[in-house]
Amino acid sequence: QEQLVESGGGLVQAGDSLRLSCTASGGTFNGNMMAWFRQAPGKEREFVALIFWNSQVTYYTDDVKGRFTISRDYFQNTVYLQMNTVKPEDTAVYYCAVRRGVGLELRGARYGDWGQGTKVTVSS
Repeated sequence: QEQLVESGGGLVQAGDSLRLSCTASGGTFNGNMMAWFRQAPGKEREFVALIFWNSQVTYYTDDVKGRFTISRDYFQNTVYLQMNTVKPEDTAVYYCAVRRGVGLELRGARYGDWGQGTKVTVSS
């Protein structure tokens, strides 16, 4: 089981940039992919982006394509979410998650380990 710790959230203005980090602790990373999800107030959790750990292939939801970039540091067991040109609708708690299964997966229920979340608030 991976212990995931997110950081980097905060209050920013529309158009600003923000970088979230998520570090998997506990030794060798055993996941196949890491993903970011978010949950806005009163809404369901939704997929944001994922990265396959070894190939670094990435996938994004349409809402963030061209604005957000997911990347990973192999040796630090860390995944990043660079958020550029943020919008008020990006306001949410952002969670990172790990999946050990193979194949592209956007459903949160298919991810086994989750961080505690980091809150991002974008003011207009």
